[in-house]
Amino acid sequence: MRRLFVLLAAALISFPLWAMHCPQDMAKIDEMLQSDPPSDPEVVAKVKELRAEGEALHKSGEHAESARVLAEALDLLSASE
Repeated sequence: MRRLFVLLAAALISFPLWAMHCPQDMAKIDEMLQSDPPSDPEVVAKVKELRAEGEALHKSGEHAESARVLAEALDLLSASE
């Protein structure tokens, strides 16, 4: 029972950390698009779509999914360099 309590407490503590991570990822995506956008317009469109989806998920409280989507956008940007 004690282990379950510790697990639940850790989960509750980690949710705000996911929430704080999302805005940082969005800002990083915005900065990368501004300073060094990919030359492929399809990649730019996909990154913008993922960024918008990540922001919507963040605003709806789905922070883990938002972080996953934003990471995908960052991966696309990093791969296009």
